[in-house]
Formats: sequence, structure tokens, C-alpha cells
Amino acid sequence: MKYRLDVTPQRPNKDSAFTLVELLVVIASIGILAALLLVAIAQANGRALRIQCANNVRQLGLALQGFVTDNHTYPLLVNPHSETVVWEQALQKYELSPTDTNRFSKWIEQGVWKCPTANKPANWPEHTGYVSYGYNWYGMSARKDTNSLGLGGHYVWNASRLPAPAVNESEVVSPSEMMAIGDGFHGGNGIVEDGAWVLWRSFDAEDMADSTRRSHSRHQGKANVVFCDGHVESPALKFLFEDTSDAALVRWNRDHLPHREKLSP
Repeated sequence: MKYRLDVTPQRPNKDSAFTLVELLVVIASIGILAALLLVAIAQANGRALRIQCANNVRQLGLALQGFVTDNHTYPLLVNPHSETVVWEQALQKYELSPTDTNRFSKWIEQGVWKCPTANKPANWPEHTGYVSYGYNWYGMSARKDTNSLGLGGHYVWNASRLPAPAVNESEVVSPSEMMAIGDGFHGGNGIVEDGAWVLWRSFDAEDMADSTRRSHSRHQGKANVVFCDGHVESPALKFLFEDTSDAALVRWNRDHLPHREKLSP
């Protein structure tokens, strides 16, 4: 029996090739997956930076507790008659890194004092400083008020009474509900000003160099804050600077009262 070898070339099946529509679908799917991956990477990176910032704030809280333990008062915002003129210098004595207490302009932008996402914009006013973290020195009070409701001292706006009498440890009614130090945001009425050496809610914040948008993008719309008892939270900026509930307002004030009358001029 003889077998015949068929060597006739086979024509390709027209149905085996990708159509243009199928190719476009594949490319679009790859693009969507790549975009989702980039978003996930960006979110993970943002969380990592927020955690690093929260750790910085926690270290500042430990230094604050060390100061209060030694002095039974909270650091003054400004004390022109002391070698630790401002609150940052008072805390720097408690072995924060870097430990050089004499070069304020250097260490205030390094180590635990520098939030990894706080970067001074190119169009920031030259005469205005830009720092990462702020002190709840004034609470819900406004510039015109005689006394403050925060931690930075009594009568902090009265130059004739500087150094203002310090806030005693016992004056903070609820340490676990009193914000002490956090991302340097000053805000109110939908505006958030960043780069401030204060953590402050008032009605006179300015949207400097598009600071509201920048502040909301810094930690995905949140801020890292350490309380007087040492625990750290990351409340939303809307809760800090727009919410008018008692729960939102009492956290600013050492008497643990909302002082809603301070929300407007």
C-alpha cells in the first residue's frame, strides 16, 4: 500500500487573526490595569509618607510630655527672656534629632521637624517662613482676644505681658481630647493655610499660593495630630476646619468647651 504525502500549503484560517477592535480592547485593558496599578502605588506611597509624618508628630508629643513633666506647664509660644525663645526650641532640648539646639534655621527643616510631604512652593512669599509642624497655641481664639484658649500661654497677643503666663498642666481639662501639635495648618471657613508654625482654627486664614488645594493633597485630605496625652490621630481637614459640632470644636480648647462664638469675627 502506498501513501501519498500531501504537501499542499495550508491557507491560514482567517478567523485566527486579531481584529482591529479586539486589538484595541486588549490595549485599552492593559492601559486600565496600568492606571490602576499606578494609583495603587501612589496610594501606598502616600500612606507610607503619612505614617512617617505621624511618627514625627509622635516624637514631638513625647518631647512635649517630657517638658510638661519637668515644668508642670506647657511651652510658651514665645519667651523673649529665655534661651528657648520659641516652643520648638523648648522641645528641641529633649533629644530630638538633629540635636543641635543652636542652629534653629537648620534643624527646623530636618529630622522629626520635617514632614516628607511638606515642600515650600516656588511662589511662596519670601518674607513668610514655611515649616512642617504647628503648635496649638491659641485654640479657637482670634487675634483680637485678650486671652488664648490653647497651650501657648495666656495673653499671647499682648506684647506688654510677654512672656505670657504659661498654661499649667492642670488647666487642660481633658488631655486625651486636647490637640497639642500637628501638621502646620491654619484654617477655617473652607480655607486652609499650610506652612504655619501653629495649629490653629480661625476665620482669618489665607489661601496663600493655592495652599488649600496643596493642604488637602498633603495627606489625602487629613492631618496628623498628637494630643496632650501622647496619642496620635489623623482627622480629616474638613473635621478640623469646617465641622461646627461640639465634638470637633472642644478639641481645640484647654477648657474642653466648644466656644462656637469664636467661629466668626
